[in-house]
Amino acid sequence: QVHVVESGGGLVQPGKSLRLSCAASGSIEAMSAMEWYRQAPGPGNLRELVAGITRGGSTNYGASVKGRFTISRDNAKNTMMLQMNSLPPEDPAVFYCKAGAKEIGGAWGGYWGRGTQVTVSS
Repeated sequence: QVHVVESGGGLVQPGKSLRLSCAASGSIEAMSAMEWYRQAPGPGNLRELVAGITRGGSTNYGASVKGRFTISRDNAKNTMMLQMNSLPPEDPAVFYCKAGAKEIGGAWGGYWGRGTQVTVSS
């Protein structure tokens, strides 16, 4: 099995920064792209892509975070980070990590963590 765990969420004041981390562990033979998603509470709110990074380090960002967020990863540790700067005040949201991985002796799949909540409020 592949386990994905996010950390680093919490309450932060508007304009401040927060750093999220994601770690994948378990029976991992290989890793591919890793991504951060954001989901606001409430029915009908979909998970939206915040940022993604390939194993080779190529990155992509959602339009609303470009220039303020930086995604990075450590392939040796199967970890990914999201540095979030200049956070605007907004409703609480849960940030999810999705890790592309191949289990030992198994197939490729996308594995989700349980999320970490971020609240930007004064």
